[in-house]
Amino acid sequence: MIAYNSLADDFFVNMYLNTEMALPGQRDTILGFFERVQKSYPSMRNFYTRESGDFVLEEDKEKGHYRWISIEPRRVCSGYANPPDVESAMQQHRLVLELIPYMLTVSPLDCEALDFMMSFDFSFRGNHDALVAEALGTCSALEALVDVEGSQVINYEPQITIALDAECRQQARLMIETRTNAYHVRRGDYPEEQISVYFTVRQYGSLEPGTTFEQTLDKLRISNENLLQGRIIDHVLRPLAQAISTK
Repeated sequence: MIAYNSLADDFFVNMYLNTEMALPGQRDTILGFFERVQKSYPSMRNFYTRESGDFVLEEDKEKGHYRWISIEPRRVCSGYANPPDVESAMQQHRLVLELIPYMLTVSPLDCEALDFMMSFDFSFRGNHDALVAEALGTCSALEALVDVEGSQVINYEPQITIALDAECRQQARLMIETRTNAYHVRRGDYPEEQISVYFTVRQYGSLEPGTTFEQTLDKLRISNENLLQGRIIDHVLRPLAQAISTK
């Protein structure tokens, strides 16, 4: 079994459920839901409301590994930063999905999309975009542009989405996010920031009759890990880590 926490400085296992209808926002409903979650995870004791109106319950972040859950107007999110293993995060996500039909009145019919995402952060002080271009390369059509004398790459965030079925209801998306800007390049002064790699498998639309959110998430997790291990780790994550190690 691959130890995902050995591939990057930080890694995350997240679940996102997007709904067609607005979620309830009453005080008793929100607090009741989070209190039930807290019974299973007593260390999740930090509750607050964002300026956007989102409700959040999370663990302390000081240890570098923590759980968090948020309720937005039309989205329920569950995440675990640097979990000991994927299954630990899955147990949290399944609990959330088990509770929402009863406590937040979310029906499988109300599902706009369900996501299972794994992401990886690489700390690097330097030009993120140039590093990504060096580590992963560019397509042949862009090589001539990258080779312009005296030029520097200042925005290169490759991403791709593929359909995994004929109806395009299940899709996989790879996205790389850099945090270098033109100001950093112009001054030659780079803060230590994270290059993030996000890999998501998403199921669109209402669930099939008799199918639960938890069953659907388990299938998305299998698809995600199969693709990650067979297509992403050796071709994206390890090249990035190797390129950073040589700088």
